[in-house]
Amino acid sequence: MSLRPASEALYAEACGLMPGGVNSPVRAFKAVGGTPVFFERAKGAYLYDADGNRYVDYVSSWGAILLGHADDRVVSAIANAAAHGTSFGAPHAGEVKLAKEILARVPNLERIRFVNSGTEATLAAIRLARAATGRSKILKFEGNYHGAVDSLLAKAGSGIATFGLPDSAGVPKAITQDTLLARYNDAEQVSAILDANKGEVAAVLVEPVAGNMGLVPPAPGFLEKLRELCDAHGVLLVFDEVMTGFRVAKGGAGQRLGIRPDLFCMGKVIGGGLPVGAYGGRKDLMDLVAPLGPMYQAGTLSGNPLAMAAGYAALSNAGDEQYAALEVLGARLEAGLARVCEGQNVSAQVQRVGSMISVFFTAEPVRDFDEASGTDKPLFAKVFHSMLNKGFYLPPSALEAWFFTASHSVDDIDLTVEAFGESLAEAGK
Repeated sequence: MSLRPASEALYAEACGLMPGGVNSPVRAFKAVGGTPVFFERAKGAYLYDADGNRYVDYVSSWGAILLGHADDRVVSAIANAAAHGTSFGAPHAGEVKLAKEILARVPNLERIRFVNSGTEATLAAIRLARAATGRSKILKFEGNYHGAVDSLLAKAGSGIATFGLPDSAGVPKAITQDTLLARYNDAEQVSAILDANKGEVAAVLVEPVAGNMGLVPPAPGFLEKLRELCDAHGVLLVFDEVMTGFRVAKGGAGQRLGIRPDLFCMGKVIGGGLPVGAYGGRKDLMDLVAPLGPMYQAGTLSGNPLAMAAGYAALSNAGDEQYAALEVLGARLEAGLARVCEGQNVSAQVQRVGSMISVFFTAEPVRDFDEASGTDKPLFAKVFHSMLNKGFYLPPSALEAWFFTASHSVDDIDLTVEAFGESLAEAGK
């Protein structure tokens, strides 16, 4: 007997209306099999599906939810903003409040421009880097996802200076010909690529803590070396903090790790759960953006008053106390997951930074996309469905990071660890 007949019925209907029945590919459960869950509501650390089942949530809207679902302060801020108008298409005080909050938290962030998504933020940051340097090439890392930008949807080829091949139908090869690819955590390869393309690379674009191949932290010295190489070659260092911004630390990954990029891309947390994005950086660079400079970028709903209000409510209520509590919860979850994997004689790497975490079913620590891809995906699929049936919603892919929030309790963490151990035991039968 199905545990989720309402979800199954909704999915069957959705498949006749939307590609794959979903509005973002990973939601379709293709990596784990089965029917996606359709949700009706969320509160705190919990999701409730169309059949009334409750789940402890480790997706957290892919990292956008920091305080917890439907936090009363965020909901109140959205309602108040909506009562005064859902969109102006003109400047308003909410933009100023959120901009001041973000700039106060992030070292080296002097100016910011709000947009509507992380994809839009990275697209604009790349355009700005090219405008500032007069160069066309961009270096990115395999396994780092920077949104559905044509030029960044590229696979890594062999060789240190291989041009990227399109990773999506509909992207011409010519679009990715200026995209260079390197292995994450391989600074020597980056050095060689920059040497081979002297004076041609505008920016090195990187997730300072990778979260789109599972959670992969930067190796000691990796980001420091990127900063050094960019300075030596006149290249801009761009941090994609759409995922990590205000998720791994009060000031984001740059603050936590002590590295100052030239440009930032942000999203998720800064919208408090509503659609948002932003890019920013040094004043001299941001002064190139219209209306001050020649780099054009615009958006009808940029600075939307609802998103600005939600983002300010979320960030202004996330202080030192909340981040310290998240670290305690994260350490407890990390240790517990490692313990039950060892207890079940399962080779596993539990990798965490702040309130982002992953379990790789591999024998050695994961440092790049190839190593992440070596995780035991069939085992993860079994564990995923077992956890789902026990009331725990994990990302439906072995190569996605988990996220927890300030509303998760110690009991939530301990029950998660216990269920994970039981799921491993069931998967081994």
